[in-house]
Amino acid sequence: MNDVKHTVLYEQSMDPGFLDEVYNIYGGEKIKNCIQCGTCSGSCPVSWAMEETPRQIFAMIRAGMRDRILDSLTIWTCASCYQCAHRCPQEIKITDIMYMLKRMAIRENRQRSRQAGALSRAFVDIVNKYGRNRETELMVGTCWPQTPWARFHRRRSASISAPTAGCRWAAHGCVT
Repeated sequence: MNDVKHTVLYEQSMDPGFLDEVYNIYGGEKIKNCIQCGTCSGSCPVSWAMEETPRQIFAMIRAGMRDRILDSLTIWTCASCYQCAHRCPQEIKITDIMYMLKRMAIRENRQRSRQAGALSRAFVDIVNKYGRNRETELMVGTCWPQTPWARFHRRRSASISAPTAGCRWAAHGCVT
């Protein structure tokens, strides 16, 4: 059975200026045209790994849920394949808006943006070393330190946390 998490959001936690901030960025004004059809979410090859689907992100932008969006794993999970933008009946540049949300998270120094920076540095190091990406090495380098086995081997008493998205992707067979 699905576990449903009920969350209460209070009006004072919403940021009404967030929608205007997004509208003022190139392509952001098109969010007004979103009809919440879900084509973007249905087209997304990695929606199974997202906390919220692209459709939900757009609804959250309209609701002014700045913190929840910028702290979400969804903006970092986007594969940048442009399937959503290509299939959107309103011609919204969804992938570009996801990039814009990432830049906002980086500017505000959000936790997940710092983690993404570490992944980006690891990727660049591997490409500089081998001339191409080696997915397995990237996954091991960014995912292995988070696993219970690595913590056991380092003999640390830190609590065990869930594996990162890289491990979930490997479990689904998306990394070869």
